[in-house]
Amino acid sequence: MSGPSPATPARATRTGNLSPPRKKTDRAWRAKPVLLSPAFTPVGFADLPGWLEDDQLAAFGAFRRSAFHVLTKPYRSGALGVAFDAFGPAYAEARERPAGSNAEARDFFERHFQPALVAPKGREHGFVTGFYEPDVEASPVRTETFQVPLLARPADLVDIDDQNRPAGMDPYLAFARQAPQGLVEYFDRPAIECGALAGKGLEIAWLADPVDAFFVHVQGAARLNMADGSLRRVTYAAKSGQRFTGPGGILAQIGEIPLEKVTMQSIRAWFKANPQRVDEILWRNRSYIFFRDAEVDDPALGPIAAAKVPLTPGRSVAVDRLLHTFGTPFFISAPALTTFGGEPFARLMIAQDTGSAITGPARGDLFAGSGFDAGEVAGVVRNDADFFALLPKPLFAGNAQ
Repeated sequence: MSGPSPATPARATRTGNLSPPRKKTDRAWRAKPVLLSPAFTPVGFADLPGWLEDDQLAAFGAFRRSAFHVLTKPYRSGALGVAFDAFGPAYAEARERPAGSNAEARDFFERHFQPALVAPKGREHGFVTGFYEPDVEASPVRTETFQVPLLARPADLVDIDDQNRPAGMDPYLAFARQAPQGLVEYFDRPAIECGALAGKGLEIAWLADPVDAFFVHVQGAARLNMADGSLRRVTYAAKSGQRFTGPGGILAQIGEIPLEKVTMQSIRAWFKANPQRVDEILWRNRSYIFFRDAEVDDPALGPIAAAKVPLTPGRSVAVDRLLHTFGTPFFISAPALTTFGGEPFARLMIAQDTGSAITGPARGDLFAGSGFDAGEVAGVVRNDADFFALLPKPLFAGNAQ
């Protein structure tokens, strides 16, 4: 579900040299090798800063939702060697014996998992941003006020991969357009917003502000407060396929906002002060998102995301799905991050989403929740962080512990 942070670049190379672990805990980091990627270095729970102070019961609830989902469709194993099958015993117990207290939840994770430091790529620490579910006013029909559409997936949008990709087409593209001459690159944002899909009846709802609509695209979901008082939810269905180009990076590049001051809030403030330049900046992001209606089963939870379960505010994290396996618990320590509750961030999170800018082994996007307040939290998150993956103990069965 997650879209890229407004200030983050498009998808980068996802593999490469991994930086060594920090020196301050070399005693803990030195451990027997396992049949996993060298990105993982086993440590102990005592080495997780803030583990004993965290509320693992909240994370257990998110983990349990994944445990029920995988009964119908297993998650794909990531390229770093964390096999989905190894989660079997933990998922079974989570379904059959829900934890009733924080102590029981902590005991559950400590019995089933082995923590491992995740080595970042090309930097000393990992990195986190934040995302949220916008809450916006909307209309089911176009009016003088509501003139910016959210569109459903077009019928001529085709998923492509190496099996059906035409020769010479950009290998990045995962979608194409079925044209009379065959598969071609899909219309991009400028073309669509200039009317390339007009008259096809794809409009799900109409918003009043093009900047609000863009950030709905960035986040990949939204709650729509309809004019008749009803509440709707839309979520990601597909995209045009081109690379994402964040407005924050563009505004920094052209000297409008210093890079270190780029946040969702500073981007919105710039657009408000320069309404005549909105299209100029936003059209440099060629990627366009299509949506579908989604149920609002539990208003306390977020939208159903890439792992096919509702996101849990403050406990679900988007990761690089090519590298990691959905459902993996990550303990994330970001001492300089205090917008989540006022204390230095040290929480157990569950990998339940992904995003085109979320690349690399120690890169995460933290789900802050829904609505304005969640946006205020998510919009300023750009922090170094240490990632500790909690890996199923069966993955270490071949090694003496």
